[in-house]
This record gives sequence, structure tokens and C-alpha cells, in this order.
Amino acid sequence: MQVKKIMTIAAIAVSGMIITSCSRQVTRVSTDQTIDVSGNWNNTDSRLVAEEMTQTILGGKWLSTHLEQKQGKRPVVVVGVVKNKSHEHIDAETFVKDVEQAFIKSERVRLVQGGKKREELRGEKADQQDNATISTMKKFGLESGADYILQGSINSIVDSHKRKKVVYYQVNLELTDIQTNEVVWIGDKKIAKYVKN
Repeated sequence: MQVKKIMTIAAIAVSGMIITSCSRQVTRVSTDQTIDVSGNWNNTDSRLVAEEMTQTILGGKWLSTHLEQKQGKRPVVVVGVVKNKSHEHIDAETFVKDVEQAFIKSERVRLVQGGKKREELRGEKADQQDNATISTMKKFGLESGADYILQGSINSIVDSHKRKKVVYYQVNLELTDIQTNEVVWIGDKKIAKYVKN
């Protein structure tokens, strides 16, 4: 009798799982479309903040000063570390990629690789010293040195009560002259989200 009861409960549980899985629907949507499901930081936030902050950076006085001092030569920029200090798990690399993409689209600065990708490039170059033909082998010491490094952080503050909450995100970025350590631009972008469950 006890075995029959357990089997009945198991059958009901399996049926529930099947019904649940059958009711799920997945729809392809445009990546430009704004969809807030959880209220957390999402790809739209990353893209919009990156685009807006990049435009602000490129509109800064530092760029015209650089072009004037360097006879119109575009500055070389490397995007450094953007730390996630928020309460959420945010892939800061996605935000960094959005910033880099906006820089390249602008054609107003030159972008060079930094961090692990730069190390990978140097590893490839080292491999070529032994395995590539002399005519195609890339030499060490010919990299474009960055003039400026962009660094920053993503921060958040949560104000919640019962089933309501407001999340404030603040992205801080600063651009530093690598030669002099002078901070030539600093700015932030704030986003507030009201979530009601």
C-alpha cells in the first residue's frame, strides 16, 4: 500500500515537470529591444551606458588638446579593468566590449588590446619566432604603445521594502595619461530602476 502511494506521488511529480517544461515558450527578439525581466542590469543597460559615456569621453577637452599637441595624430587608448562592485553578478567584460566597440565606431581614437588578450598576442608572436617563416614572422617591440588607459567600476545601491525596490547603478570611468599619470577625463552615468513584484 505504501509503495503504491509513493509511486502515485512520483507519477504526479513527473507529470507536473512535463507540463511545466511543455508550457515554456522561447521567442527570438532583437538584441536592440529593451526587455526588463528581473530588473537587474542587462545588455541594454550595458550598451546604452557604454555608448553615452563613450560619446562624453570623446567630447572631452582632452581629445582636442591631444590632437593639437600631436599635430592631429589620433590618441591610442587601451581599455583597462572595469570592476564590478555592485550587488549583482555583472559580466564587466561585456561592458568593456561595448565601450571598445563604440571607440572603434567613432574612428576618433585608436584602440589597442590590453590584459589577457595582449598576453595571448605576445604568446602568438613568441610562437612565430620558432614556427613561422622569416618573411611572415611578426617581430617583438613594434606594438603601438597606448597614450591613455580607461578604467572604472560599476556600483549599485539597493533601497527595498517588502515587494518593492529601487536599484541605483552608477558607472564611474576615468581616463589617465599613461606617460604622466594625469587624469584627463572623469565621469559617471547613473541608472535608477524601480522594481515591484
